[in-house]
Amino acid sequence: MSIGTRLLTMMNGEFVGEDAHGNKYYQERKKRLSNPLYRRKRWVMYKGKVEGSKVPAEWHAWLHYTNDKPLDARSKAWEQPHKPNLTGTLGAYVPKGDERAGGHRSASTGDYQAWRP
Repeated sequence: MSIGTRLLTMMNGEFVGEDAHGNKYYQERKKRLSNPLYRRKRWVMYKGKVEGSKVPAEWHAWLHYTNDKPLDARSKAWEQPHKPNLTGTLGAYVPKGDERAGGHRSASTGDYQAWRP
């Protein structure tokens, strides 16, 4: 985080909660009573590398003012654990024919016919 974000958090931030990845969530301490339509600002202090895909769904909804409170983090039987975007890392998906995966593809099965005008 930048020094400005750290100062803002120390001076004006109200701690709201923390997710399973160690990211911490804050909102402005004071409400502005002069404008009833004003929403208090919300932000996240990432643990480690700043990456937006590290924010789980329950906190994403809170950050974007969809909910007033973070959603319940209890997982359902069909849910998979949250994974951040792995693009550009060694854990990124690489299809079989890609050169990073050896560059070998199985031969065509013969059901393909080239289009001719």
